[in-house]
Amino acid sequence: MTDIVSASETSSLRGIGGDLIIMGPPGVGKGTQAKALAQEHGWVQLSTGEVFRDHIRRQTDLGRRVKGYLERGEYVPDDVTVRMVRAKLEDIPPSTRVLLDGFPRTVEQAKALDRLFGEMGRHLGGVLLLDAPREALVARLNGRALAEHRADDTPEIIANRLDVYEEQTRPVISYYEDRGLVKRVSGLGSVADVSARLREAVE
Repeated sequence: MTDIVSASETSSLRGIGGDLIIMGPPGVGKGTQAKALAQEHGWVQLSTGEVFRDHIRRQTDLGRRVKGYLERGEYVPDDVTVRMVRAKLEDIPPSTRVLLDGFPRTVEQAKALDRLFGEMGRHLGGVLLLDAPREALVARLNGRALAEHRADDTPEIIANRLDVYEEQTRPVISYYEDRGLVKRVSGLGSVADVSARLREAVE
């Protein structure tokens, strides 16, 4: 894992317009942080995980298709995810800033997002990367499994999810780093501590 920088080193994101992506491994707390950031700034949080879980709860065709992938700790196929993100973006005015949470997770998804943004007149302003050591992530996910009884948080599935992230999503970080878009923020500490770091990075 590359070094995690402090929020003070992420200041180049300040004042940059355009949409944002929040990324990070399972258990780092990006969903919680994305929701808080979006509410605080009046952005739209587009969380693919929340959309998938909503379809599963409603037992839609999409929900039935993706349920097995999520329960095994695997990624939903790119074509399914990209179609869903396209449909969501089409409902959001281009003038409304979007915070993407859980997408893109593969390089192919990142390239598809570039195409979508080009078609829709959107601009990617930056990528916020929350990171933490694997042992801290495992501890968080095990604690969440006990508290929430989530089917996708068994020890075996937790390990698989982290492995899949390293294999498929770490290359996405490199894809955006090559364009100078990635700013790293430590995901360690309390929710309030991490929120403060992210707030400094984007305000």
